[in-house]
Amino acid sequence: MKLTLAEPSYLKESISIISDLVNEARFKITPNAIELVAMDPANVAMVVFKLLSSCFTEYDVKKDIEIAINLSNLKQVLRRASPKDMLTIEMDADNRLKIQLESATTRTFNLPIIDLEEKDQKVPDLKFPVTIKTSSSILNEAVADVDVVGESVAFIAEPKKFILQAEGDLNRARIEIREDDVTKISINSDEKIKSKYSIEYLKKMINGSKLSDEVIVQFSKDYPLKLEYKTVDKVMLSFILAPRVEND
Repeated sequence: MKLTLAEPSYLKESISIISDLVNEARFKITPNAIELVAMDPANVAMVVFKLLSSCFTEYDVKKDIEIAINLSNLKQVLRRASPKDMLTIEMDADNRLKIQLESATTRTFNLPIIDLEEKDQKVPDLKFPVTIKTSSSILNEAVADVDVVGESVAFIAEPKKFILQAEGDLNRARIEIREDDVTKISINSDEKIKSKYSIEYLKKMINGSKLSDEVIVQFSKDYPLKLEYKTVDKVMLSFILAPRVEND
């Protein structure tokens, strides 16, 4: 196995975002992509990640390989990668992950492979009556607004309208996002649908905006939320977040 990236940022940013939710994870390296499916320790959020082989300048993988690694260790190493570095990933003679950063200097890091007891995670087959496409920055601002007020936010979809609403002890925030051809906001919902989610988790997930200017938001009543960030032919990072079901 030998993988070389001329643009380390896609891997660097992705691991930085994922490590905010997941401590240790198993990567599946196939002839087509590096993939990861992992749950956070509290079993509230799932991360699905795919870095396509077309992102790499060299991608030599003959068969599927699985390696489990501590993500904060990996994040620390990748933080040392600058945009000008050529990043190469291999396995060393001691069966550790070897990461080489090459520019004016050559820097080599070796990370231990860990044993992960947990079973393989399967991505649930979810059906959504609501699909919203909007710019990542609009969602980021809306989450920052509701964060001022409460711990959970209601996502409300109506025909041609998407609302984020939060309530504190005395405060209330309501952000309305309308369908707009100019800003390319599309809201696909035939009825009014409402569901609540944790703002703390959302704040970590919306960092996916570092990978893509657009986000796809999908949800249903008292049902998981899915956020998807994608750069065509390069990277896909999506999150599934359990709802906050409250007895009103």
